[in-house]
Amino acid sequence: MMERLNTPDSNRKHIAFFGRRNAGKSSIFNLLLNQEISLVSDIPGTTTDPVYKSMELIGYGPVRIIDTAGLDDIGSLGKMRVEKTEEILQKTDLAIYVLNADKIDMEEKKEAKLFFQRFRIPHVFVWNKLDLLKDEERKKLRKENSGDSFLDENVHLKRENLLEIIMKNLKNQEEDPPLIGDLVAYGSTVVLVVPIDSEAPKGRLILPQVQVIRECLDNGIKTIVVRETELEETIREIQNIDLVITDSQVFKTVDKIVPEDIPLTSFSMLFARQKGDIKKFIEGIRALEGLKNKKEGTVLIAESCAHTTSHEDIGTVKIPNLLKKKINPNLNIIFQNGATFKEKEFHMENVDLIIHCGSCMITRKNMVNRIQMAEEKGVPITNYGVTLAYLTGILDRAIKGTMPE
Repeated sequence: MMERLNTPDSNRKHIAFFGRRNAGKSSIFNLLLNQEISLVSDIPGTTTDPVYKSMELIGYGPVRIIDTAGLDDIGSLGKMRVEKTEEILQKTDLAIYVLNADKIDMEEKKEAKLFFQRFRIPHVFVWNKLDLLKDEERKKLRKENSGDSFLDENVHLKRENLLEIIMKNLKNQEEDPPLIGDLVAYGSTVVLVVPIDSEAPKGRLILPQVQVIRECLDNGIKTIVVRETELEETIREIQNIDLVITDSQVFKTVDKIVPEDIPLTSFSMLFARQKGDIKKFIEGIRALEGLKNKKEGTVLIAESCAHTTSHEDIGTVKIPNLLKKKINPNLNIIFQNGATFKEKEFHMENVDLIIHCGSCMITRKNMVNRIQMAEEKGVPITNYGVTLAYLTGILDRAIKGTMPE
């Protein structure tokens, strides 16, 4: 149980409760968790900022539950809360829209449906507060909204009812693609190249490395972890290496060491394939090539997490330096970090290319939505791993090592 509770949030399905103020979202959120996490009162707008809680769904696995502010919040603060709620959509895998049976508004339901469809979010409409209706009113409501779910008036049955709704909808969703499980077979040998630099926390590996190791263990793949300084010796000693996976920072160095007959890729390339759309990321490189002949151009470098930077930082130092050196010294490079794509912080229509991080800290749904937002604005998008492979001249080889036959 402890391992599952420590599952990274980026690997948990995100279930978010939406609805108008006082529809009962927070009460249902607390009921699901069997804890008083969100504040509950009869005063509309009690929930301000989103409330997050991780839990284990028996029979499914680890998930993250989110309670949001009412979508009809008012005033200047209310507008900010609604914007925060809308940002939650970018990382939602299953939306539960809570409707107040005592205040039926079919226009609200129609607007919410369009809201979810924009981000292609699986959603379910759940009617709450049925105990406030008369028998005939309940029957009519069920008949006119037969595709929706209705929570039982009994508090114990209501929780069982809610769990059943969530489990049914989650199980209907496709699982995230594997990182490595479809690239090499059971019993294969994989070498992971992990450089140790000033940014690496002492005694720890970074999340992408840990997740690849775990998937290798899950699939019976033998794993050898080395620094780039020991790689050449390792290749001489180990027979039948099926794949080498390297940190993008030492891609060029590793490419020179690894023989051409051994497939090579990077952690970032693997995450691009699992979390996003690697084909679109490869297409994004064409936009990068197009910037060579422009007098000026703007590149947005986007990271999904906030962290302190150093002279070795990939996103803020290494990639910008390579872009200026190998693509165009006049490039305007802007930065954004955080778990949501905030279009208001920059004018996307003036951006020529987005270079995104490996997205190990966000869900696949969040990354797919970011790609969609870029597409809607007509802005090409790629990621760190693909960019570094291109800038170091080994993209073709990295693609071969990443794409299954």
